[in-house]
Amino acid sequence: MALPQEDPSLERHFKGHRDAVTCVDFSIKTKQLASGSMDSCLMVWHMKPQSRAYRFTGHKDAVTCVNFSPSGHLLASGSRDKTVRLWVPNVKGESTSFRAHTATVRSVHFCSDGQSFVTASDDKTVKVWSTHRQKFLFSLSQHINWVRCAKFSPDGRLIVSASDDKTVKLWDKSSRECVHSYCEHVHGGPCLSSFVTYVDFHPSGTCIAAAGMDNTVKVWDVRTHRLLQHYQLHSAAVNALSFHPSGSYLITASSDSTLKILDLMEGRLLYTLHGHQGPATTVAFSRTGEYFASGGSDEQVMVWKSNFDVVDHGEVMKVPRPPATLASSAGNLTVSILEQRLTLTEDKLKQCLENQQLIMQRTTP
Repeated sequence: MALPQEDPSLERHFKGHRDAVTCVDFSIKTKQLASGSMDSCLMVWHMKPQSRAYRFTGHKDAVTCVNFSPSGHLLASGSRDKTVRLWVPNVKGESTSFRAHTATVRSVHFCSDGQSFVTASDDKTVKVWSTHRQKFLFSLSQHINWVRCAKFSPDGRLIVSASDDKTVKLWDKSSRECVHSYCEHVHGGPCLSSFVTYVDFHPSGTCIAAAGMDNTVKVWDVRTHRLLQHYQLHSAAVNALSFHPSGSYLITASSDSTLKILDLMEGRLLYTLHGHQGPATTVAFSRTGEYFASGGSDEQVMVWKSNFDVVDHGEVMKVPRPPATLASSAGNLTVSILEQRLTLTEDKLKQCLENQQLIMQRTTP
């Protein structure tokens, strides 16, 4: 497995927002980077030096989320003004407004085929929309509190959502049914003890990662619904996370002002990055994994060079591997059972998780 060649380095520093940055996303060829802010504007930054940024205005309140379509020809945004907008990310910045939510839209994400997109809102619903017909299709309504985030699986068949009702729900898009709810005491693993701020699918589609207000990141298998990894590395809420396209790394952004890069194969922390003054609110890898961008309450957008060995990742990128199965003990210590993961039976894994739970209980004051 290829490891980073050198520490990630700050590549570009974009200033233009007049309030906290809430969201970032790269276009397909990493030529453009979009960001949204509490200042009600979207900015589209060009990765070429000396290129002028576009400032898009149209939302009447804070922009909470941005996402480029798979082709890069459209940019979706959601806002506290209860609307979703689709923009053409060029100098004209034309947009179409969609309205079906009755409260703040927290999240927007395109399906991999670009035909539809999914939104999450404080009105407790997840909604799916047709991109080209520009219309609302259906709602998923089982959450009992604000829904912070909703994402399509890589194959577009599943949707995962995270809510302030302390659950993460997995939905079947075609049947529109909730197929699983990750809540308290999931198969012997730690329960969701707090609001879930962000959730996303691993590039392989076999597992999901959830960020919590309780400073943790949890990774679950979507087939067995077992907890695979549990990280307690931040000292404040985890606001966002992003998988590297290879599936080997996960980056997190936290209110403790740091970004952390985790090696999912080894189950350990690789890097802690200090760039933002105040909470780091958002983070996203580029579609190739060569860069990642972060935003913060300091109004700044930073672009970092991953410095991962992309050449060695060539084969891995084609078939992203799911993370190793491991359990964790109290504090920052993550106990890897990597060596055993190929031979571990379900029963042994359950027993291991239960043992780690006992250790956590004993070591927690």
